Amino acid sequence: MEVSCFSQNVLLVTLLLAIAVSLVESQGTRVGFYSTSCPRVESIVRSTVQSHFGSDPTIAPGLLRMHFHDCFVHGCDASILIDGPGTEKTAPPNLLLRGYEVIDDAKTQLEAACPGVVSCADILALAARDSVVLTSGASWAVPTGRRDGTVSQASDAANLPGFRDSVDVQKQKFAAKGLNTQDLVTLVGGHTIGTTACQFFRYRLYNFTTTGNGADPSITAAFVSQLQALCPQNGDGSRRIGLDTGSVNRFDNSFFANLRDGKGILESDQRLWTDASTKTFVQRFLGIRGLLGLTFNIEFGRSMVKMSNIEVKAGTVGEIRKVCSKVN
Repeated sequence: MEVSCFSQNVLLVTLLLAIAVSLVESQGTRVGFYSTSCPRVESIVRSTVQSHFGSDPTIAPGLLRMHFHDCFVHGCDASILIDGPGTEKTAPPNLLLRGYEVIDDAKTQLEAACPGVVSCADILALAARDSVVLTSGASWAVPTGRRDGTVSQASDAANLPGFRDSVDVQKQKFAAKGLNTQDLVTLVGGHTIGTTACQFFRYRLYNFTTTGNGADPSITAAFVSQLQALCPQNGDGSRRIGLDTGSVNRFDNSFFANLRDGKGILESDQRLWTDASTKTFVQRFLGIRGLLGLTFNIEFGRSMVKMSNIEVKAGTVGEIRKVCSKVN
């Protein structure tokens, strides 16, 4: 008996979904991991993030960046949270990370409700999702079940993606973590919220070219003048500027419109538009006619789930820290 084309497609989709679920579960994580052992985990983390966000909205991009920086070093194991000399948080790329007090607050509440059950790594993954939601982004189901790592070394943060990286280097760093070019563009889109310091892009505004005093030609001329006014050549390098001009506090796809218009703040960001392999995905997020569109909010959640399963520690590997800043 022949199987219809429709039936074959249904079987294929079912098989692919089953594979996706098994891949996540093989990593040791699953949605609802704490449904019996600590059923209030998500509501406790959510209310904690909301409370801190209410008094300081900049905490949202801080938590999102922290999760990203954690996952790219030793996997998503909360190694970024460990205190001490020579730990990850002392590495140059991590010095300006913020939001540690939010994780500590949530951990204290969870230890009171469910002692020794919820990992700091899972708290960070949930807090990153909640931060996106609080800035008008879409929610997604976060698989949990990670355990905390016990190793944190500043030297291991050297391979984090950098603001001067070429697209090829960015793709290599993401591919090393099992993430493809679409994931790269999608996750960098997290720069739709938050700020950066003048010191990380001011070099693009002055003496960028070898032939004179010109600025980076990939920045539109009118925008160069705006940035120079905000970040004078000999001004305060710590002054912070929105990464998504005009929409710094809202999680949306305007970040990609800025790249199209030559208004990317970081050199590594703007290169996503000037490189053909990444430009296509930027265009798809913008709904450019003739290309299959992508919905940024949906794809961001998918890529975040994929990233949050990088080198997950589960089972008997790692530990459940009592205090997120200290190995047991």
